Amino acid sequence: MKMTSKSSLVAGLSLILLLLSALVSGQDFKRQFKDAKELFGKESYIQSMDAFKPLIAYDENNPYSEYASYYYGLSALRVGFATVAKDIFLQTRKLYPGWDQIDEVNYLLAKIYFDQRDYFRGMLVLKEIRNGSLALEAFPMKRFYLARINDAETLRMMMEEYPDDVDAARALVKAISLQPLPEQDLKIFDSLIVKFNFNKTDFITDTTLISRKKERYSISLLLPFLANSIDSSPIKKRNQFVLDLYEGMKLAADTLYKTGTRLDIFAYDTERSAEITRSVMEMEELKGSDLLVGPLFQEQSKQVLEFSQKNKINVINPVSNNSEFLGKNPFALLFQPSHETLGIKSAELLASQVKNKYCIVYFSDSPKDSVKAFSFMRKATELGIKIVLAEEINKETSGKIFTTLATATEYDEFKNPSQFTIKRDSIGSIYVASDDPVIFT
Repeated sequence: MKMTSKSSLVAGLSLILLLLSALVSGQDFKRQFKDAKELFGKESYIQSMDAFKPLIAYDENNPYSEYASYYYGLSALRVGFATVAKDIFLQTRKLYPGWDQIDEVNYLLAKIYFDQRDYFRGMLVLKEIRNGSLALEAFPMKRFYLARINDAETLRMMMEEYPDDVDAARALVKAISLQPLPEQDLKIFDSLIVKFNFNKTDFITDTTLISRKKERYSISLLLPFLANSIDSSPIKKRNQFVLDLYEGMKLAADTLYKTGTRLDIFAYDTERSAEITRSVMEMEELKGSDLLVGPLFQEQSKQVLEFSQKNKINVINPVSNNSEFLGKNPFALLFQPSHETLGIKSAELLASQVKNKYCIVYFSDSPKDSVKAFSFMRKATELGIKIVLAEEINKETSGKIFTTLATATEYDEFKNPSQFTIKRDSIGSIYVASDDPVIFT
């Protein structure tokens, strides 16, 4: 009986101690949260992040985990740590999906996605908001961010996902109205105007932006013909590629004429001179062009792009891959794919063809090859390709390629190569962004 009484006493004391410990622990959590909130209220956001962080971890005696996560993310946003805020908000959504303030988290997470131009994820998160007043606040935010999208193709895809979203429709109509309107875009434009009862004049007042089919088109060539230096000898001229390009255009115009499309081609000699190009742009007759072709060189492009945009005339560079030629002119086009596009499309082709997703990338030290390589790597990574090595190579360092790919590092007992820097079957592809044979061979 004495032992039983003693055991009961010990058990009772242990229970009291546990209760006291839980009470003290709970009071400690409360004090920590209060201190952290005070730092947040004083706009000391770095300090408040440090104060909220220990409260984020789950503890059965800690009733502040959700709130600490929320305020930690909000503090991170206030000091510009958007990625940190996004990570903690995603964690909060996963751990506490039923929390009564989860809509606040969704609102802030959607804003982060929009700021990072991840519009589709932003739209998905906004759909999860159930709080009526917060949903109303989300409408102007969504409208603000969608209105900033100028890429009509992105907005077309968004309309496929959200066919009844008035803000996405308004943004698409605006994006289409900023470009010359071919027949296909004009149909989309008109159908959205009717479906959402928009006022057409709010988006387009200049009917010259609407591309209508014509009986004849005027094409003005702004190319360095160097006419004064051309002689009648049969030898190859120093600007032979320009003359060949011109002859090809005339042959194409003759072929199109037989199908009912009539092109009037006018040639203007820019002589590779910015000054002469400027004098050509001052000719009144040039304003009647439907299309400008050229110039071929960057130093002449500024004047032509300004003329094109001012007079709303399409201009196309027939030979360049450099997207800088376009500037911010919505009427400017490249006939050749840009360096960025070459990289992106190479990644898409590779991802669709190879099973082994490990890839090596080599690129030269020229700016255009760097653009191709980094565009490739960005897109390839998105598509699940793993870049195990990316290396800049020039003629002097091209031997490193051979060392990496073909030089043995181990030999068997018969002195035959048994191991290399790159293990057998460990990579599925190599992308070479260079037209230098010293590198790509």
